[in-house]
Amino acid sequence: MMNETRRKRRRWLALALAGVVLAPSLARAEPCARPADKGAFDVAALKSRLMITALTCNAHDQYNDFVTRYRADLQHEDKILDAYFARAYGRAARKQHDDYTTLLANTLSEQGLKQGTGFCDQNLGAFAKVMALHDGAALPDFAAAQAITQPISLTLCPLVPAKAKTKPKAQAKSSP
Repeated sequence: MMNETRRKRRRWLALALAGVVLAPSLARAEPCARPADKGAFDVAALKSRLMITALTCNAHDQYNDFVTRYRADLQHEDKILDAYFARAYGRAARKQHDDYTTLLANTLSEQGLKQGTGFCDQNLGAFAKVMALHDGAALPDFAAAQAITQPISLTLCPLVPAKAKTKPKAQAKSSP
């Protein structure tokens, strides 16, 4: 009986030790962000900054104009974010995406509070700049140039050079 108890304890200890050793390697690693993912995160930050500016500075009409003009582009960028979160978190993607959106709004609101009364002076001009863009395809680059603080760190995917296409060698003609 004593030997059986010892064997069970040893098995449990071995299983627990294996769990500790293997757990880090089994943890899901967050995928790297592709260029389109990075652009979608930047656009989400821009949209959030403009929303906070609209609420804080009574610029509802300007925000509505922004959303109306770029609706299709904003929806496209949001789908890219959905795909990123699906790759990163699987079934928990929706919750993680929602948590990110909330954290982003909170982070930007806190920054706005730190700016105090100068917040509106510093941010209202963004509406005119974004509305002056040629089209929605320019949104990701414009958003990236705004250097809006993200509440998360993204690991960018390494750039993989495109394989050079080589022409197949001409087959030697055989002479009769």
